[in-house]
Amino acid sequence: MTDPGGHAAEPHDNGVAARLNWLRAAVLGANDGIVSTAATVVGVAGVTNVVAPILIAGTAAVVGGAVSMALGEYVSVSSQRDSQEALIEKERQELRDDPDGELTELAGLYEQRGLSSETARQVAEELTQHDALAAHLSAELNIDELEVVNPWHAAFASAASFAAGAVLPLLTILILPAGVRIPFTFVAVLVALAITGAVSAQVGGSSRRRAMARLVLGGALAMAVTYAVGSLLGTTGIV
Repeated sequence: MTDPGGHAAEPHDNGVAARLNWLRAAVLGANDGIVSTAATVVGVAGVTNVVAPILIAGTAAVVGGAVSMALGEYVSVSSQRDSQEALIEKERQELRDDPDGELTELAGLYEQRGLSSETARQVAEELTQHDALAAHLSAELNIDELEVVNPWHAAFASAASFAAGAVLPLLTILILPAGVRIPFTFVAVLVALAITGAVSAQVGGSSRRRAMARLVLGGALAMAVTYAVGSLLGTTGIV
């Protein structure tokens, strides 16, 4: 259904919160997959040029990271969903117990937003007749009953995007010859982080340059530190 009051660039339709939550989980998962896996394989490559240890460490990083991201996202979003559902049920109970008091409360909320008392009362009455629960959730709690977050969607998006992001550094360092694998992996990872930074900025409506710079600098630092640690361990004969 077309929103008669909306503009093309403004998300007025139902389901926006769920889609933004999915996108947020996907972008964060991809960033973490790229950085953590790249740091792991570069660190191991600092110790040895043998492919087998790099493959084992990289695969463990991909699987462990994807599972960890999914579990963390599921727990976090489940808590958010439980809180939303509890608030919705509380509001539903209040409407059953005291409909007149809730109507007065709703009118008062619109009056606080600048409407005259007569207009606020009329708006509250018309919205209550249409959908009392939706009107109160929107005005009091800024919640849409149809947009309660789904923890399974967030968990899947986070795990899948982590694995997708992790594939790039893992394949890069495994396919390339030993002499160039480290610098080429650095370049590939930094380019990928710049892209995901631009995407995250687009999703959140923030500065692309700032988001890209944060991710690129953070990823470069992570890889530099782990490579230095791996090289130190390899040259000192500890491993």
